[in-house]
Formats: sequence, C-alpha cells, structure tokens
Amino acid sequence: MNTLSIEQYPVFSFRFVKAYIITMRPYLMFVSGATTIVGMSFATELSLTKAILIFLAGFLSYGFGQALTDCFQIDTDSISSPYRPLTQGIVNRNYFLVISSIGLLFCISVLAFLNPVNIGLGTLAGFGLSTYTTFKRKWWAGPFYNAWIVLVLFLMSYLAVSGNTHLNFSNLIFLAAGISVFFGYANFVLTGYFKDISADRATSYNTLLVRFGRKFSAIVSDVFASIVSVSVFVFILVLSFDSVPFHTIIKGLIFIYAGIGMSILTQISLHNVKTDTEAHLAIAPCVHSYILILSGLAILNRPDWFFPLITFYFLYIVTLKLRPAMEQI
Repeated sequence: MNTLSIEQYPVFSFRFVKAYIITMRPYLMFVSGATTIVGMSFATELSLTKAILIFLAGFLSYGFGQALTDCFQIDTDSISSPYRPLTQGIVNRNYFLVISSIGLLFCISVLAFLNPVNIGLGTLAGFGLSTYTTFKRKWWAGPFYNAWIVLVLFLMSYLAVSGNTHLNFSNLIFLAAGISVFFGYANFVLTGYFKDISADRATSYNTLLVRFGRKFSAIVSDVFASIVSVSVFVFILVLSFDSVPFHTIIKGLIFIYAGIGMSILTQISLHNVKTDTEAHLAIAPCVHSYILILSGLAILNRPDWFFPLITFYFLYIVTLKLRPAMEQI
C-alpha cells in the first residue's frame, strides 16, 4: 500500500492515541489479564498495591505486545485486517515501535522489581515477541512459539508474587495452570489463523492452515483443547481427595465447566468454518474458554476472588462488544 499521500496523525494527538489503543486490542488484554491473575493467585500474602502493579503490568503487556508484532506483519494485516491503523498508513510505524518497546520495558521492569529473576524471563519474552513474525511463517511453529511467550508471563507473575527463584511443580494447580496457559493459548492462536488463510497465503505465511487446510487444522485444534480440558479435569479430581475444601472446588468448577463448555462450542464451530469471515464464530468462544478456565483455577487458590472474577469476565464481554470490527477477534 502506498502511504506517501496519506496524512499521518500527529504523535500523541487524540487520533493517534485512539489509533494506538485500537492496535492494542483491549478486548484481548483480558487474555493476558487472566494469565496474570492465575499466576498471582499463588501468593500467600498479597497487598493491594502489589496486586494492582502486577495486574497492570500483565494486562497491558498483551496490548503493547500486539502493537509491537503488528509493526512487523503489516503485509498480511493489510489484507485480513484493513481496519487497523498501521495497515491504513495513518500512523507512523516507528512511533508505534518505540511506544510499544517502552511499554513492554515498563511491564517487565515492574515484574523484575518484585523479583530479579524476571529480568531474564522478561528479556526472553521480549525477544520472542520481536521474532514472532518470522516463526509465524513456519507451519510447525506459530501457535507454539506464541504460546511459550504467554507461558513466560504466567511464570513471571507467579515469581513476582511468590518471591521464589524456583517453580513449584509439585503443586497440581500450578501444573494445571501451566498446561492450560500453554495449550489454551496455542489453540487460540491456531483458531485465529482460520480468519487469515487468504491473507497469509497471499503474503507467504506458511501457517498450518495454509499448508494443510481447515479440516486437518481443526483436528489439531481439537487435540490442544482436549489436553487443556482433560488435564484440568484430572487435576481437580485429584485435588478433591486432597486438601482443597469442597466449597472452593465448587466455586472453581462453575468457571471451569463454563470454560470447557465454551471449548466444546469452539471445536464444533471450528469444524463448520468454511470461509475466513466465518472464523470469528469459533475464535470468540475460544477466548471465553481461556479466560474462564484460568479464572476457575485462580479461584481454587483464592476462593475470595470469585465475585471480582465475575466482574472481570463481565468487563471482558462488554469490551469485546465494543471492538471496531465485529468479524475480527
């Protein structure tokens, strides 16, 4: 697209700020928010100030990360997501790169201040975001490459609240959360590719969908979703015979069963997708499922978060409704 004749918004003008917020995709920042919340739930003690700082760092990190990666895939986005400011040429790409990098540095700094181990993990995640577009072009890498970056956010949140220098793999809820974050997010990425097949094919992004088509990719998505649902169910079954109170498990299961229900809806819808424009019908419940399942796991640690997480989920629904393009998730 030739943008030389297009007037670009002045930096930090209202129109520029609005364009940047659209690029951040606020409705998807609830994904990193839920990831951060489940990591925070392992805290034995958590002050309100500390909780707000960690949550904001995690919540905003997705938005800054989205804006950063969008700077490197304007080619395919110009076809699949023409509503985005970068594809329209109405904003300066270099400004977005700088703002996104500074924003991510702020998020990493907050988590690193609370636990220096996060300096290394944050640097690793930043490298992953800046190189994601390269790996998205490879059919075997895209979903997994994106998923490990989000898994790192979960680990950083956990380390920030615990102050530990090691991970607690003996904790069944920790294991369930880690598996749910990795495979749940990988499934979200894969379902997201269903709306970009034509654009990715035209711009040489050799994704799983481009290489093998919708039917095979939907089966791979089924596997990802099954790993999350089965692992969560098994771990909770074991926990029910352990030290977690029955009423706490019931509170968690309200979210988790709703999440598994949304997961089933995702997979059924995905097998019925015939065109790129229909894909949002499967992507939306996939995001719902991710947020609900992680919220349920967080409640197993912190049953007092039940009503705040209902509010969190309600705010996500409202924000999702306000997205600028209904066929885009």
